[in-house]
Amino acid sequence: MAKPKSIATRKFQRMYFMEQELAYSFHLGSDKNKSKVAKKTAKGNVSGTTSLSNNAIQNANDLSRANKHNLRDYDNQRELITTIYGTNDIVEDVKQVYIDEFEESRIEFNNKQTRNDRKINNYFEKACTLQNDIACEIIIELGDMDFWQYKNDEYRFKMIDVYNEQIQDLNKIVPNFKVANATIHFDETSPHMHVIGVPVIDNCKKGMKKQVGKSKVFTKESLTAIQDKMRNACIKSYNKFYGVDSRLKAKRKGRNQDINVKEMDNYREIKKRLEQQKQKLENANKQTKKLDNSSKGIIELLDNLKPMPFNKNNSQISNENIENIKDYIKDVTDVTQTVRSVNDLNMSIKEFEHATSKIESENYSLKEQIKLKADDIKELKDELSTKDKTIIKLSSALEKAKTELSKFRGFWKSLIKRFQMKIFDEKYYDIPEDKRSYTLVAEDLEKSGIFDNNDSDIVHNSTRKVLTNDELSEIQAKKEKKKNDYNLN
Repeated sequence: MAKPKSIATRKFQRMYFMEQELAYSFHLGSDKNKSKVAKKTAKGNVSGTTSLSNNAIQNANDLSRANKHNLRDYDNQRELITTIYGTNDIVEDVKQVYIDEFEESRIEFNNKQTRNDRKINNYFEKACTLQNDIACEIIIELGDMDFWQYKNDEYRFKMIDVYNEQIQDLNKIVPNFKVANATIHFDETSPHMHVIGVPVIDNCKKGMKKQVGKSKVFTKESLTAIQDKMRNACIKSYNKFYGVDSRLKAKRKGRNQDINVKEMDNYREIKKRLEQQKQKLENANKQTKKLDNSSKGIIELLDNLKPMPFNKNNSQISNENIENIKDYIKDVTDVTQTVRSVNDLNMSIKEFEHATSKIESENYSLKEQIKLKADDIKELKDELSTKDKTIIKLSSALEKAKTELSKFRGFWKSLIKRFQMKIFDEKYYDIPEDKRSYTLVAEDLEKSGIFDNNDSDIVHNSTRKVLTNDELSEIQAKKEKKKNDYNLN
Protein backbone atom coordinates (compact mmCIF):
# COMPACT_ATOMS: atom_id res chain seq x y z
CA MET A 1 0.00 0.00 0.00
CA ALA A 2 1.35 3.41 -0.98
CA LYS A 3 2.31 5.81 1.81
CA PRO A 4 -0.23 8.63 2.18
CA LYS A 5 0.98 12.00 0.99
CA SER A 6 1.58 14.67 3.57
CA ILE A 7 -0.62 17.77 3.80
CA ALA A 8 2.34 19.90 2.67
CA THR A 9 2.91 17.64 -0.35
CA ARG A 10 -0.74 17.78 -1.36
CA LYS A 11 -0.80 21.56 -0.88
CA PHE A 12 2.32 21.91 -3.07
CA GLN A 13 0.75 19.71 -5.76
CA ARG A 14 -2.42 21.80 -5.76
CA MET A 15 -0.40 25.00 -6.09
CA TYR A 16 1.75 23.44 -8.82
CA PHE A 17 -1.08 22.12 -10.90
CA MET A 18 -3.12 25.33 -10.58
CA GLU A 19 -0.38 27.15 -12.45
CA GLN A 20 -0.03 24.56 -15.21
CA GLU A 21 -0.97 25.35 -18.77
CA LEU A 22 -1.53 22.52 -21.22
CA ALA A 23 -1.34 22.53 -24.99
CA TYR A 24 -4.27 21.00 -26.88
CA SER A 25 -4.30 19.78 -30.46
CA PHE A 26 -7.17 18.62 -32.67
CA HIS A 27 -6.03 17.51 -36.12
CA LEU A 28 -8.22 16.37 -38.98
CA GLY A 29 -6.63 14.25 -41.70
CA SER A 30 -6.35 15.97 -45.08
CA ASP A 31 -5.55 14.87 -48.63
CA LYS A 32 -3.03 17.73 -48.97
CA ASN A 33 -0.75 15.76 -46.67
CA LYS A 34 -0.35 12.83 -49.08
CA SER A 35 2.40 14.40 -51.20
CA LYS A 36 6.05 13.34 -50.82
CA VAL A 37 7.04 16.91 -49.97
CA ALA A 38 4.44 17.07 -47.20
CA LYS A 39 5.58 13.75 -45.74
CA LYS A 40 9.22 14.84 -45.82
CA THR A 41 8.38 18.15 -44.19
CA ALA A 42 6.33 16.38 -41.51
CA LYS A 43 9.49 14.88 -40.03
CA GLY A 44 10.46 18.32 -38.70
CA ASN A 45 6.99 19.56 -37.87
CA VAL A 46 7.31 22.64 -35.64
CA SER A 47 3.94 22.03 -34.06
CA GLY A 48 5.36 19.16 -32.09
CA THR A 49 2.83 16.77 -33.60
CA THR A 50 2.54 14.55 -36.64
CA SER A 51 -0.32 16.54 -38.15
CA LEU A 52 1.19 16.53 -41.61
CA SER A 53 1.21 12.73 -41.65
CA ASN A 54 -2.52 12.55 -40.90
CA ASN A 55 -3.46 11.46 -44.38
CA ALA A 56 -6.99 11.33 -45.68
CA ILE A 57 -8.81 7.97 -45.86
CA GLN A 58 -10.10 7.65 -49.42
CA ASN A 59 -10.27 3.90 -49.94
CA ALA A 60 -10.05 0.53 -48.21
CA ASN A 61 -6.23 0.50 -48.42
CA ASP A 62 -5.98 3.81 -46.56
CA LEU A 63 -8.33 2.40 -43.95
CA SER A 64 -6.21 -0.74 -43.60
CA ARG A 65 -3.07 1.37 -43.08
CA ALA A 66 -4.86 3.35 -40.37
CA ASN A 67 -5.87 0.06 -38.79
CA LYS A 68 -2.26 -1.19 -38.76
CA HIS A 69 -0.92 2.04 -37.26
CA ASN A 70 -3.65 2.75 -34.72
CA LEU A 71 -3.93 -0.83 -33.43
CA ARG A 72 -0.23 -1.65 -33.83
CA ASP A 73 -0.90 -4.64 -36.09
CA TYR A 74 2.76 -4.71 -37.13
CA ASP A 75 3.94 -5.81 -33.65
CA ASN A 76 2.68 -7.60 -30.56
CA GLN A 77 3.09 -4.69 -28.13
CA ARG A 78 -0.54 -3.79 -27.58
CA GLU A 79 -0.42 -3.35 -23.82
CA LEU A 80 0.05 0.40 -24.28
CA ILE A 81 -2.81 0.63 -26.83
CA THR A 82 -6.35 1.07 -25.46
CA THR A 83 -9.44 0.97 -27.67
CA ILE A 84 -12.29 2.83 -25.96
CA TYR A 85 -14.79 2.77 -28.85
CA GLY A 86 -15.27 0.08 -31.49
CA THR A 87 -13.38 -3.19 -31.86
CA ASN A 88 -9.92 -4.43 -32.81
CA ASP A 89 -10.83 -4.18 -36.49
CA ILE A 90 -11.26 -0.59 -37.68
CA VAL A 91 -12.16 -1.69 -41.23
CA GLU A 92 -15.12 -3.70 -39.96
CA ASP A 93 -16.08 -0.87 -37.57
CA VAL A 94 -16.34 1.57 -40.48
CA LYS A 95 -18.26 -0.94 -42.61
CA GLN A 96 -20.73 -1.35 -39.75
CA VAL A 97 -21.27 2.42 -39.61
CA TYR A 98 -21.99 2.34 -43.35
CA ILE A 99 -24.65 -0.33 -42.79
CA ASP A 100 -26.19 1.51 -39.83
CA GLU A 101 -26.25 4.90 -41.53
CA PHE A 102 -26.68 4.26 -45.26
CA GLU A 103 -28.36 0.88 -45.76
CA GLU A 104 -31.94 2.19 -45.50
CA SER A 105 -31.13 5.02 -47.91
CA ARG A 106 -29.43 2.57 -50.31
CA ILE A 107 -32.51 0.32 -50.42
CA GLU A 108 -34.78 3.34 -50.90
CA PHE A 109 -32.57 4.55 -53.78
CA ASN A 110 -32.50 1.14 -55.47
CA ASN A 111 -36.29 0.81 -55.29
CA LYS A 112 -36.61 3.96 -57.39
CA GLN A 113 -34.31 2.70 -60.15
CA THR A 114 -35.72 1.16 -63.33
CA ARG A 115 -32.31 -0.10 -64.50
CA ASN A 116 -30.27 -2.66 -62.58
CA ASP A 117 -26.94 -1.10 -63.61
CA ARG A 118 -27.82 2.06 -61.68
CA LYS A 119 -28.49 0.21 -58.45
CA ILE A 120 -25.92 0.25 -55.62
CA ASN A 121 -25.14 -3.20 -54.22
CA ASN A 122 -22.67 -2.06 -51.56
CA TYR A 123 -22.34 1.64 -50.66
CA PHE A 124 -19.00 1.19 -48.87
CA GLU A 125 -17.45 -0.35 -52.00
CA LYS A 126 -19.12 2.32 -54.12
CA ALA A 127 -17.69 5.13 -51.94
CA CYS A 128 -14.18 3.66 -52.29
CA THR A 129 -14.31 4.27 -56.06
CA LEU A 130 -15.36 7.93 -55.90
CA GLN A 131 -11.95 9.43 -54.94
CA ASN A 132 -13.49 11.16 -51.95
CA ASP A 133 -12.90 10.56 -48.25
CA ILE A 134 -14.78 7.45 -47.14
CA ALA A 135 -13.88 8.18 -43.50
CA CYS A 136 -11.95 10.72 -41.44
CA GLU A 137 -9.22 10.44 -38.84
CA ILE A 138 -9.03 12.92 -35.99
CA ILE A 139 -6.06 13.00 -33.61
CA ILE A 140 -6.66 14.56 -30.20
CA GLU A 141 -3.83 15.35 -27.81
CA LEU A 142 -3.73 17.16 -24.45
CA GLY A 143 -0.31 18.15 -23.13
CA ASP A 144 2.98 18.09 -25.05
CA MET A 145 6.13 16.01 -24.64
CA ASP A 146 7.58 18.28 -21.94
CA PHE A 147 4.42 17.95 -19.84
CA TRP A 148 4.25 14.14 -20.03
CA GLN A 149 7.98 13.45 -19.88
CA TYR A 150 8.14 12.59 -16.16
CA LYS A 151 4.56 11.38 -15.58
CA ASN A 152 4.14 7.76 -14.45
CA ASP A 153 1.85 5.16 -16.07
CA GLU A 154 -0.90 5.60 -13.47
CA TYR A 155 -1.07 9.32 -14.23
CA ARG A 156 -1.03 8.69 -17.98
CA PHE A 157 -3.75 6.04 -17.96
CA LYS A 158 -6.17 8.41 -16.19
CA MET A 159 -6.43 10.10 -19.59
CA ILE A 160 -8.75 7.24 -20.60
CA ASP A 161 -11.51 8.95 -18.60
CA VAL A 162 -10.72 12.30 -20.24
CA TYR A 163 -10.71 10.89 -23.77
CA ASN A 164 -13.91 8.92 -23.09
CA GLU A 165 -15.65 12.22 -22.42
CA GLN A 166 -14.02 13.70 -25.53
CA ILE A 167 -15.83 11.03 -27.59
CA GLN A 168 -19.11 11.95 -25.88
CA ASP A 169 -18.40 15.65 -26.53
CA LEU A 170 -17.53 14.93 -30.16
CA ASN A 171 -20.83 13.08 -30.66
CA LYS A 172 -22.67 16.04 -29.14
CA ILE A 173 -20.75 18.82 -30.95
CA VAL A 174 -20.59 17.07 -34.36
CA PRO A 175 -23.63 14.75 -34.50
CA ASN A 176 -23.10 14.18 -38.25
CA PHE A 177 -19.69 12.62 -37.56
CA LYS A 178 -20.38 8.99 -36.66
CA VAL A 179 -17.51 7.57 -34.61
CA ALA A 180 -16.46 4.07 -35.66
CA ASN A 181 -13.32 3.56 -33.58
CA ALA A 182 -11.34 5.44 -30.94
CA THR A 183 -7.95 4.20 -29.77
CA ILE A 184 -5.53 5.79 -27.28
CA HIS A 185 -1.75 5.49 -27.69
CA PHE A 186 0.35 5.44 -24.53
CA ASP A 187 3.52 4.18 -26.26
CA GLU A 188 4.63 7.55 -27.64
CA THR A 189 5.80 10.82 -26.08
CA SER A 190 2.32 11.82 -24.93
CA PRO A 191 -1.04 10.02 -24.59
CA HIS A 192 -3.13 10.86 -27.64
CA MET A 193 -6.26 9.48 -29.26
CA HIS A 194 -6.91 8.42 -32.84
CA VAL A 195 -10.59 8.71 -33.79
CA ILE A 196 -11.88 7.14 -37.00
CA GLY A 197 -15.39 8.07 -38.08
CA VAL A 198 -17.72 8.69 -41.01
CA PRO A 199 -19.06 12.19 -41.85
CA VAL A 200 -22.72 11.82 -42.87
CA ILE A 201 -24.86 14.31 -44.80
CA ASP A 202 -28.64 13.97 -45.19
CA ASN A 203 -31.34 15.17 -47.56
CA CYS A 204 -29.15 14.94 -50.66
CA LYS A 205 -30.97 15.85 -53.89
CA LYS A 206 -28.86 13.62 -56.16
CA GLY A 207 -28.20 9.95 -55.57
CA MET A 208 -28.89 8.44 -52.18
CA LYS A 209 -30.69 10.56 -49.62
CA LYS A 210 -27.88 10.00 -47.09
CA GLN A 211 -24.24 10.06 -48.23
CA VAL A 212 -20.73 10.38 -46.91
CA GLY A 213 -19.55 13.99 -47.14
CA LYS A 214 -16.46 15.25 -45.32
CA SER A 215 -16.25 18.62 -47.11
CA LYS A 216 -19.76 19.62 -45.98
CA VAL A 217 -19.45 18.42 -42.38
CA PHE A 218 -15.94 19.84 -41.84
CA THR A 219 -15.66 23.28 -43.39
CA LYS A 220 -13.00 25.83 -42.43
CA GLU A 221 -15.52 27.74 -40.34
CA SER A 222 -17.14 24.71 -38.70
CA LEU A 223 -13.74 23.14 -37.92
CA THR A 224 -12.64 26.27 -36.03
CA ALA A 225 -15.83 26.25 -33.97
CA ILE A 226 -15.50 22.49 -33.33
CA GLN A 227 -11.89 22.85 -32.20
CA ASP A 228 -12.78 25.66 -29.77
CA LYS A 229 -15.61 23.67 -28.19
CA MET A 230 -13.60 20.46 -28.01
CA ARG A 231 -10.56 22.07 -26.37
CA ASN A 232 -12.72 23.80 -23.74
CA ALA A 233 -14.53 20.54 -23.03
CA CYS A 234 -11.21 18.67 -22.79
CA ILE A 235 -9.60 20.91 -20.15
CA LYS A 236 -12.87 20.78 -18.21
CA SER A 237 -12.75 16.96 -18.21
CA TYR A 238 -9.04 16.94 -17.33
CA ASN A 239 -9.56 19.20 -14.31
CA LYS A 240 -12.48 17.05 -13.15
CA PHE A 241 -10.71 13.69 -13.31
CA TYR A 242 -7.31 14.91 -12.09
CA GLY A 243 -8.68 17.20 -9.39
CA VAL A 244 -6.72 20.26 -10.60
CA ASP A 245 -7.43 23.72 -11.96
CA SER A 246 -5.19 23.82 -15.04
CA ARG A 247 -5.65 26.10 -18.02
CA LEU A 248 -5.09 25.77 -21.74
CA LYS A 249 -2.19 27.38 -23.53
CA ALA A 250 -3.07 29.91 -26.18
CA LYS A 251 -3.97 28.44 -29.56
CA ARG A 252 -1.05 28.29 -31.95
CA LYS A 253 -0.97 27.65 -35.65
CA GLY A 254 -0.05 24.04 -36.16
CA ARG A 255 -1.54 22.91 -32.88
CA ASN A 256 -5.13 23.05 -34.01
CA GLN A 257 -4.94 22.87 -37.75
CA ASP A 258 -2.64 21.52 -40.40
CA ILE A 259 0.41 23.55 -41.41
CA ASN A 260 0.93 23.62 -45.13
CA VAL A 261 4.31 22.95 -46.63
CA LYS A 262 4.84 26.49 -47.92
CA GLU A 263 4.40 27.95 -44.46
CA MET A 264 6.81 25.41 -43.04
CA ASP A 265 9.47 26.34 -45.58
CA ASN A 266 9.10 30.05 -44.72
CA TYR A 267 9.51 29.19 -41.06
CA ARG A 268 12.71 27.25 -41.71
CA GLU A 269 14.16 30.10 -43.77
CA ILE A 270 13.42 32.60 -40.99
CA LYS A 271 14.83 30.21 -38.41
CA LYS A 272 17.99 29.74 -40.51
CA ARG A 273 18.50 33.52 -40.73
CA LEU A 274 18.03 33.90 -36.99
CA GLU A 275 20.65 31.23 -36.36
CA GLN A 276 23.05 33.05 -38.67
CA GLN A 277 22.46 36.35 -36.88
CA LYS A 278 22.98 34.63 -33.56
CA GLN A 279 26.31 33.23 -34.77
CA LYS A 280 27.40 36.67 -35.96
CA LEU A 281 26.56 38.15 -32.57
CA GLU A 282 28.60 35.47 -30.82
CA ASN A 283 31.57 36.16 -33.11
CA ALA A 284 31.22 39.91 -32.42
CA ASN A 285 31.26 39.24 -28.68
CA LYS A 286 34.45 37.20 -29.03
CA GLN A 287 36.08 39.96 -31.07
CA THR A 288 35.09 42.68 -28.61
CA LYS A 289 36.52 40.61 -25.76
CA LYS A 290 39.75 40.21 -27.72
CA LEU A 291 39.84 43.97 -28.41
CA ASP A 292 39.36 44.63 -24.71
CA ASN A 293 42.36 42.53 -23.81
CA SER A 294 44.52 44.08 -26.56
CA SER A 295 43.54 47.60 -25.51
CA LYS A 296 44.48 46.95 -21.91
CA GLY A 297 47.89 45.63 -23.03
CA ILE A 298 48.59 48.63 -25.25
CA ILE A 299 47.62 51.08 -22.51
CA GLU A 300 49.98 49.36 -20.07
CA LEU A 301 52.77 49.40 -22.65
CA LEU A 302 52.32 53.10 -23.37
CA ASP A 303 52.17 54.00 -19.72
CA ASN A 304 55.50 52.21 -19.14
CA LEU A 305 57.34 54.01 -21.97
CA LYS A 306 60.39 56.02 -20.82
CA PRO A 307 62.34 58.73 -22.69
CA MET A 308 65.28 57.20 -24.52
CA PRO A 309 68.15 58.81 -26.47
CA PHE A 310 67.58 58.83 -30.16
CA ASN A 311 69.69 56.48 -32.29
CA LYS A 312 69.37 54.35 -35.40
CA ASN A 313 68.14 51.28 -33.56
CA ASN A 314 65.42 52.96 -31.49
CA SER A 315 62.46 55.17 -32.32
CA GLN A 316 61.09 57.76 -30.05
CA ILE A 317 57.33 58.36 -29.75
CA SER A 318 56.22 61.85 -29.14
CA ASN A 319 53.76 62.70 -26.39
CA GLU A 320 51.34 63.88 -29.04
CA ASN A 321 51.41 60.46 -30.77
CA ILE A 322 50.93 58.72 -27.44
CA GLU A 323 47.84 60.81 -26.81
CA ASN A 324 46.57 60.01 -30.31
CA ILE A 325 47.04 56.30 -29.65
CA LYS A 326 45.26 56.62 -26.31
CA ASP A 327 42.38 58.44 -28.03
CA TYR A 328 42.17 55.62 -30.58
CA ILE A 329 42.10 53.01 -27.83
CA LYS A 330 39.41 55.01 -26.06
CA ASP A 331 37.35 54.97 -29.27
CA VAL A 332 37.83 51.21 -29.59
CA THR A 333 36.79 50.78 -25.94
CA ASP A 334 33.70 52.89 -26.57
CA VAL A 335 32.82 50.71 -29.54
CA THR A 336 33.16 47.49 -27.56
CA GLN A 337 31.06 48.95 -24.77
CA THR A 338 28.43 49.93 -27.32
CA VAL A 339 28.41 46.40 -28.74
CA ARG A 340 27.98 45.07 -25.21
CA SER A 341 25.15 47.50 -24.60
CA VAL A 342 23.45 46.36 -27.77
CA ASN A 343 23.83 42.77 -26.65
CA ASP A 344 22.46 43.59 -23.20
CA LEU A 345 19.60 45.48 -24.82
CA ASN A 346 18.91 42.49 -27.03
CA MET A 347 18.68 40.27 -23.96
CA SER A 348 16.41 42.80 -22.25
CA ILE A 349 14.17 42.87 -25.32
CA LYS A 350 14.01 39.07 -25.31
CA GLU A 351 13.10 39.06 -21.62
CA PHE A 352 10.46 41.71 -22.27
CA GLU A 353 9.07 39.75 -25.22
CA HIS A 354 8.97 36.61 -23.09
CA ALA A 355 7.15 38.44 -20.30
CA THR A 356 4.73 39.99 -22.80
CA SER A 357 4.10 36.63 -24.42
CA LYS A 358 3.44 35.10 -21.00
CA ILE A 359 0.98 37.90 -20.14
CA GLU A 360 -0.75 37.46 -23.50
CA SER A 361 -0.94 33.72 -22.92
CA GLU A 362 -2.40 34.20 -19.44
CA ASN A 363 -4.84 36.78 -20.81
CA TYR A 364 -5.92 34.38 -23.54
CA SER A 365 -6.29 31.56 -21.04
CA LEU A 366 -8.45 33.76 -18.83
CA LYS A 367 -10.59 34.65 -21.85
CA GLU A 368 -10.91 30.95 -22.65
CA GLN A 369 -11.96 30.26 -19.07
CA ILE A 370 -14.54 33.05 -19.25
CA LYS A 371 -15.80 31.65 -22.54
CA LEU A 372 -15.98 28.18 -20.98
CA LYS A 373 -17.97 29.53 -18.03
CA ALA A 374 -20.20 31.44 -20.44
CA ASP A 375 -20.87 28.20 -22.34
CA ASP A 376 -21.71 26.49 -19.06
CA ILE A 377 -24.08 29.33 -18.12
CA LYS A 378 -25.74 29.12 -21.53
CA GLU A 379 -26.19 25.36 -21.14
CA LEU A 380 -27.68 25.85 -17.68
CA LYS A 381 -29.99 28.59 -19.01
CA ASP A 382 -31.09 26.30 -21.85
CA GLU A 383 -31.73 23.49 -19.36
CA LEU A 384 -33.60 25.89 -17.09
CA SER A 385 -35.68 27.13 -20.01
CA THR A 386 -36.50 23.55 -21.00
CA LYS A 387 -37.44 22.70 -17.42
CA ASP A 388 -39.57 25.86 -17.17
CA LYS A 389 -41.46 24.82 -20.30
CA THR A 390 -41.86 21.32 -18.86
CA ILE A 391 -43.16 22.79 -15.58
CA ILE A 392 -45.66 24.93 -17.49
CA LYS A 393 -46.89 21.87 -19.41
CA LEU A 394 -47.11 19.81 -16.23
CA SER A 395 -48.92 22.64 -14.42
CA SER A 396 -51.44 22.84 -17.25
CA ALA A 397 -51.86 19.08 -17.20
CA LEU A 398 -52.24 19.17 -13.41
CA GLU A 399 -54.95 21.81 -13.58
CA LYS A 400 -56.75 19.77 -16.21
CA ALA A 401 -56.42 16.67 -14.04
CA LYS A 402 -57.74 18.58 -11.03
CA THR A 403 -60.77 19.71 -13.06
CA GLU A 404 -61.42 16.17 -14.27
CA LEU A 405 -60.94 14.82 -10.75
CA SER A 406 -63.37 17.36 -9.36
CA LYS A 407 -65.95 16.33 -11.97
CA PHE A 408 -65.36 12.66 -11.18
CA ARG A 409 -65.64 13.27 -7.44
CA GLY A 410 -68.96 15.03 -7.98
CA PHE A 411 -70.16 12.18 -10.18
CA TRP A 412 -69.02 9.54 -7.69
CA LYS A 413 -70.66 11.30 -4.74
CA SER A 414 -73.91 11.56 -6.68
CA LEU A 415 -73.69 7.89 -7.61
CA ILE A 416 -73.03 6.74 -4.03
CA LYS A 417 -75.77 9.04 -2.70
CA ARG A 418 -78.19 7.63 -5.29
CA PHE A 419 -77.44 4.08 -4.18
CA GLN A 420 -77.78 5.11 -0.52
CA MET A 421 -81.18 6.69 -1.08
CA LYS A 422 -82.56 3.88 -3.28
CA ILE A 423 -81.37 1.06 -1.01
CA PHE A 424 -82.83 2.91 1.99
CA ASP A 425 -86.13 3.34 0.13
CA GLU A 426 -86.15 -0.32 -0.89
CA LYS A 427 -85.83 -1.38 2.72
CA TYR A 428 -88.83 0.65 3.84
CA TYR A 429 -90.99 -0.22 0.90
CA ASP A 430 -92.47 -3.61 0.88
CA ILE A 431 -90.08 -5.00 -1.77
CA PRO A 432 -88.77 -8.58 -1.50
CA GLU A 433 -85.03 -8.79 -0.90
CA ASP A 434 -84.36 -10.66 -4.15
CA LYS A 435 -86.22 -7.90 -6.01
CA ARG A 436 -84.30 -4.97 -4.56
CA SER A 437 -82.37 -3.97 -7.69
CA TYR A 438 -80.11 -1.33 -6.15
CA THR A 439 -79.21 -3.62 -3.28
CA LEU A 440 -78.32 -6.43 -5.67
CA VAL A 441 -76.23 -4.11 -7.89
CA ALA A 442 -74.45 -2.71 -4.81
CA GLU A 443 -73.55 -6.22 -3.67
CA ASP A 444 -72.23 -7.05 -7.14
CA LEU A 445 -70.09 -3.88 -7.13
CA GLU A 446 -68.74 -4.81 -3.71
CA LYS A 447 -67.80 -8.33 -4.85
CA SER A 448 -66.07 -7.00 -7.99
CA GLY A 449 -64.05 -4.50 -5.93
CA ILE A 450 -65.57 -1.39 -7.50
CA PHE A 451 -67.12 -0.38 -4.18
CA ASP A 452 -64.60 -0.36 -1.32
CA ASN A 453 -65.50 -0.76 2.35
CA ASN A 454 -66.14 2.96 2.75
CA ASP A 455 -68.48 3.00 -0.26
CA SER A 456 -70.35 -0.06 1.06
CA ASP A 457 -70.80 1.47 4.49
CA ILE A 458 -72.26 4.62 2.95
CA VAL A 459 -74.78 2.96 0.62
CA HIS A 460 -76.07 0.68 3.42
CA ASN A 461 -76.24 3.39 6.08
CA SER A 462 -78.56 6.33 5.48
CA THR A 463 -76.95 8.30 8.31
CA ARG A 464 -73.48 8.21 6.77
CA LYS A 465 -72.29 11.35 5.04
CA VAL A 466 -71.08 10.85 1.50
CA LEU A 467 -67.30 11.40 1.66
CA THR A 468 -64.41 10.06 -0.43
CA ASN A 469 -61.41 8.32 1.12
CA ASP A 470 -59.26 11.41 0.44
CA GLU A 471 -61.76 13.59 2.29
CA LEU A 472 -61.85 11.14 5.19
CA SER A 473 -58.03 11.20 5.32
CA GLU A 474 -58.05 15.00 5.40
CA ILE A 475 -60.58 15.01 8.23
CA GLN A 476 -58.55 12.44 10.17
CA ALA A 477 -55.37 14.49 9.64
CA LYS A 478 -57.07 17.63 10.96
CA LYS A 479 -58.25 15.71 14.05
CA GLU A 480 -54.73 14.43 14.70
CA LYS A 481 -53.27 17.92 14.31
CA LYS A 482 -55.88 19.39 16.66
CA LYS A 483 -55.12 16.65 19.19
CA ASN A 484 -51.36 17.28 18.97
CA ASP A 485 -51.84 21.04 19.32
CA TYR A 486 -53.99 20.45 22.39
CA ASN A 487 -51.37 18.19 23.98
CA LEU A 488 -48.65 20.77 23.33
CA ASN A 489 -50.67 23.48 25.04
